[in-house]
Formats: sequence, C-alpha cells, structure tokens
Amino acid sequence: MKRIVVVAAVLAFSAGAVVAQQDQIKQTQSQMKDNGKNAGALAAMVKGEKPYDQATVDAALAQFEDTAKKLPTLFPESTKGLKLDGDYSASPKIWEDKAGFEQHIASFAKVVGDSKGKIRDLETLKAELPVIGKQCGGCHETYRVKKG
Repeated sequence: MKRIVVVAAVLAFSAGAVVAQQDQIKQTQSQMKDNGKNAGALAAMVKGEKPYDQATVDAALAQFEDTAKKLPTLFPESTKGLKLDGDYSASPKIWEDKAGFEQHIASFAKVVGDSKGKIRDLETLKAELPVIGKQCGGCHETYRVKKG
C-alpha cells in the first residue's frame, strides 16, 4: 500500500514538473512574440507604413526592457531540449555558453536603455532601431534554431 502511495506521489510530482516546464515555455514564447509585434510596429513607422507615434515607441521600448530583465530566467536548465511550438526553438548553446548568453542579454539591455533616452522622433527611431535589431538578431543567430 505504501508503495502505491509513493508511486502515485512521484507520478503526481513528475506531472506537475512537466506542466511547470510547459508554462515556462509558453511564457518565453509569449515574451518573444511580444518583442516581434513591437519590433514590427517600430519597423512600420520607419518604413512609412504608419505615422510616428511616441506612445507606441515608448511601449515597445518598455516591453524590450522587460524582456531584458526576464531573459535570464526565461531559459531554465529544466527546459533544455524541450520541444517548442512554432518555427523556432532554443539552441542548446543557451546552456552550453551561459556566459555568452548572459553577455548578449547585457548588451541588449544596454542598447535598449540607451535608445530609450534617444528616440524622440522618426529620425532618431530610424537611427536606433537598427542598433536594437542587431542585438536581437545577434542573439537569435547564436541562441535560436529554426525548425525544419
């Protein structure tokens, strides 16, 4: 009888861990999708598809800043190698080169912080968005894998 209780408890704990990992993955994917939406909104302004809007710029930069703060916790060791929904997954390099990943995060945070103080009109957005994009893209090239 005790053995059944122990096995049931272990199974329940394991199921809870899997659910927690899936929640972590969904949180990470949501954060990255929000980054993409905000980057797209800024790019639309740069391309002249939408008028310049400081509130949209400020909201995007605040969200990027939030991502920079959360990034160190978005990829815990427990999620290494888990299958993700979507076209991309996290590269094992995130965990193999933790110092390099953390350096990318710090660079991204610095660029976003610097840009936050500079972007006040379309011209400064045009100058700063490529700098932010380079930081995002550099991390993606190294620490993200396209599926298929």
